[in-house]
Amino acid sequence: MKNDKKTFILIEAVLAVLILVLAIVMISEKRQDDRYKISVVVPNSDDRQWSAFKYGLRMAAADNNIEMSVASTAETLTVQEEERLLRDEIENGADALILYPVPGEETEEMLQEIGKKVPIMLVGSALTDGEDTVFPVTEPDHYTMGKALGEELIKDYEGKLDGKTLGILSETTDSAAVISREMGFRDALADSNVRIQWAVGHPFTEGGESFLGVQPAVDIIAALDDSSLTAAGECAASDSLHGARIYGIGNSTEAAYYLDTGVVECLLVADEFNLGYQSLNEIAKELDDYLYHMQSIEVYHTIIRKEELFSEENQEILFTMSQ
Repeated sequence: MKNDKKTFILIEAVLAVLILVLAIVMISEKRQDDRYKISVVVPNSDDRQWSAFKYGLRMAAADNNIEMSVASTAETLTVQEEERLLRDEIENGADALILYPVPGEETEEMLQEIGKKVPIMLVGSALTDGEDTVFPVTEPDHYTMGKALGEELIKDYEGKLDGKTLGILSETTDSAAVISREMGFRDALADSNVRIQWAVGHPFTEGGESFLGVQPAVDIIAALDDSSLTAAGECAASDSLHGARIYGIGNSTEAAYYLDTGVVECLLVADEFNLGYQSLNEIAKELDDYLYHMQSIEVYHTIIRKEELFSEENQEILFTMSQ
């Protein structure tokens, strides 16, 4: 009896191992003629600020034999609209999702439900501005970027900012990325005696010039994202900012243009190509390996001045922006 029991247990163990191996083989050798599908959802997806990001996605998709698509989206998304888009993408065969999360407390709960169906990689911004995040995220160090922008401003004024007025501009005030950037920027200026006259958020896809026109005149404007930077650049080019000097974070050809024409004093650019490439490459690892767990990835940023814009080291940045 004891030998029969041992034999039975041994057979069960062998069968369990065989089932596990078979499952792993089936997952890792998924449909030879049918590639994995990854869908990407970002707001205002046709905007040129995503050019380098999408170029990176395409390169990673080619390297990993992935079928990748970017959903066509409106200029801004609500949590409900993003959820509907994500569920539609899954319904249409998406095996994984890459997305820029809509700011707000409801987003995490919604994504936890979606995440039960397919792997999710966030890009550009975590759900919170703390270290703990439920989902892996590929993003630059936003606090460091904001601090670096403030330090460049201090450098230009040789620390003599007494009596100067400043406005802080962003597309939104509730995303984790913008919160971290503004915190870093303010920390850099903490001992500068500059007077921050206003800090506002506005979706600059439309009406940016009229919105900026009603803000009190300031000596300096810090734009914390590409949309606000290009809106400020447009206003400054039409003499609507009363001579304010502009410092900003951006990643589009428009941002580079305003730097080149002298409208923008200093431009910080996150590595948007790697934002796209690394996010897709990381999620492809999990699709290929059932036991792999995605990790968060940090991409670097570059500080660019007008005189350095067309230098050899910045050619790649300009190239990816134009793709």
